[in-house]
Amino acid sequence: RLSRDEMAFGYRSSRLQEGELVALSAHLRLEPGNPEKIARTIEAYSKRRRESQPLEYPNAGSIFKNPPGDHAGRLIEAAGCKGMRVGQAQVSERHANFIINLGGATAADVLALMAAVHRRVRERCGVRLEPEVRLLGTSSAELLERMENAVGPPPAGGD
Repeated sequence: RLSRDEMAFGYRSSRLQEGELVALSAHLRLEPGNPEKIARTIEAYSKRRRESQPLEYPNAGSIFKNPPGDHAGRLIEAAGCKGMRVGQAQVSERHANFIINLGGATAADVLALMAAVHRRVRERCGVRLEPEVRLLGTSSAELLERMENAVGPPPAGGD
């Protein structure tokens, strides 16, 4: 059991990202609010997500963290990665920081595509993107090292 302070919550971060901890349950302390105002806020966030994210395809959300002062999606797009594919995994045409499953994509497809995007952004933009997604049992540093050491044929699409 960990307290809120012990969890060290921050923007897209917590103690859960630092090690092998897995949350099995949570106890939340909520405060009452104005139901109409809450409904409007939820609808505004939902509308923004529907307009900017590829929700019509299965995906894992943002793939790379935003580097300081920039956005991963902008860098991925600038590097010409939109539409790039490996197997049935594709960099979304709607939001470049999302990898979508066109149907039947494997974990290997997604990891190979992540590595290709990472490599291309580093080569063309000079930025080393850090993965936001994690493999269970693998640290972000280990996943980044795997991507940087990945070799293989270039993926189809994107150029």
